[in-house]
This record gives sequence, structure tokens and C-alpha cells, in this order.
Amino acid sequence: MDLVERGRRVLRMEREALEEIERRLDASFAAAVDLLAACQGRVIVAGVGKSGLVGRKIAATLTSTGTPATFLHPVEGMHGDLGIVGPSDIAVLISKSGETAELFPLLEQLRRLGVQIIAIVGERESTLGRLADVVLDTQVREEACPLDLAPTTSTTAALAMGDALAVTLLERKGFRREDFARLHPGGALGKKLLTRVCDVMVADPLPLLPADAMMRETVILLARLRGTVAIVDDQRHVLGVVTAGDFTRLMERERDVFEVPVNRVMNRTPKTARADELGSAVVFRMEKFGIMAMPVLDADERVVGMVHLHDLMRAGVS
Repeated sequence: MDLVERGRRVLRMEREALEEIERRLDASFAAAVDLLAACQGRVIVAGVGKSGLVGRKIAATLTSTGTPATFLHPVEGMHGDLGIVGPSDIAVLISKSGETAELFPLLEQLRRLGVQIIAIVGERESTLGRLADVVLDTQVREEACPLDLAPTTSTTAALAMGDALAVTLLERKGFRREDFARLHPGGALGKKLLTRVCDVMVADPLPLLPADAMMRETVILLARLRGTVAIVDDQRHVLGVVTAGDFTRLMERERDVFEVPVNRVMNRTPKTARADELGSAVVFRMEKFGIMAMPVLDADERVVGMVHLHDLMRAGVS
């Protein structure tokens, strides 16, 4: 329990530090968001040590939410990497003390290039604080480290400030879930938001029968084409569907099931999907109504495919 209490103490200290920073947040934050929103180039994020690690995460968060950003190590910047910086860029420099010596040569060069600077800093009156265009105050009373040495509370504060910038900025830009998906096509959200029914539906061969067909013909298609048959008219408009479950229930009440007309068995109000519909929306309806497959319709209400729950799940939209 002593170890648990020590862990709680760290969390409590960091939470209280963030609460203090929240109370101190002022118009400088709005100015920083405005500056980033107007940026015509990239956001250059820099820091040394633990601040550098925080900077890499902030750059990644900005990039993934629609604001191109890159991390620039201050020392490497002085040995050639400064070439990635242009006058239309905005710089975000991170330092607890605001006196990190390795940052100053980079700061001087950024100024020479006409780059405006946002400082995430723990000391407003530090050298970095005085030279920056906008100062975001992340001062903390003490580190969670019992020696008050290892960057803990201060790095949490800098990271949270970076998240606040990124999230406020994406809201300011009107960044949507669909935009996020386009930047994360390999992730779960990307698959859910980008996969359309037409991407996974079966288009050939299609399990289709006319309304005057008999169950004998239906059974063959049910067995060959995964358990759902669409009953259509001459224009491929859906009249109903017959499933393997329908056939099983028919066997329980009829002797000669093969000579029963499909129009006596079919569900006349089937659920259908649209070819351009999001796969995730179709999965929701399938799970809600206990459906394994749906006929897919085009804009003219004609059947163009059959979409199966298992195919949608394999595509990662469930």
C-alpha cells in the first residue's frame, strides 16, 4: 500500500500542476493557435532531452490532425538539418528553464530566417521567454521526482500544452473524423471510415432468382453462394430474400420443401445496403437485426452485389 500511495502522490502532483496551468491559460494561447492556423509552411518543433521527446510527440500529434509538423533536433539543425526550415514556417520551442544552451543557436537562425516562435516554457522571464513571439507558460512548482530533479511534472505539463494546441487547432480548422481517417488509412479508424460496401461486396456470381422460382432452385444457390438469395424482378429490383434460416424453418413445417414457390417463403421487407455506403454503417445494421448478408443496391435500386458480415469483419470495419 505504501507503493500504491507513492504512485497516487505522483498522479496527484501532476494533476494539480495541470490544474494550475489551466487557471493561468490566457490570451497567449489563443495567439499561438491563431499563429499556427495561419501557418503556410510547416510547424518546426524543437527541444533537448526530455523536452525533445515531448516535442517529437507534439509534432506527431499535429501532423496526424492536419497540421504538417516535424521535429528538428537543435544540434543537428546546426549541422545541416536547418535546410528543412523556410520563412513561412512556425517554430515551437520547448524548455523547462528557458535557458537551454543548445536551443539558442537554433533560435538565432530561426530569427534570421524570419520564422515566428512559440515557446512552451516554464519560466516566462527566461531568455527563451523574452525572445519568443508567443509564450505558453508551463511553470510547475516542483517535479514529482522526490529529489525534484528528474523531469516529470514539467514534461507532463509541456505534453498537455502541446495536446491543447493540437486539439484546439484541429477544431479551429474544422478537421473531421473523415480527415483523420485519410491520414490513418492503415489504422482501425481509417478502415472504418474509408471502407465502402462496394469495396467488399460480392458482385459475381450473384445469388438471384425470379419470383416464380421454386425452393429447389433456391437450395442450390443457398449452398453454393453463402446462404442468402435475393428474389428480383426483370429489372433486378429486390422483391425479397430467402436465407438458409428460412429454408430450415420451412423444413420444420412442410414435407415437400423443394416444390414450394419462393414467393411463399421469402422475406418481402429485407434489409438492403447501398454500394457507396460506409461498411461500418452496414455492420451496425447487420448486428442490430441479426443479419449475415444484405443485397447491395445502386442508385436505381437495382441489385449490384451481396455484402456479407464476415467479409466486412475481415476488412477491419467491425
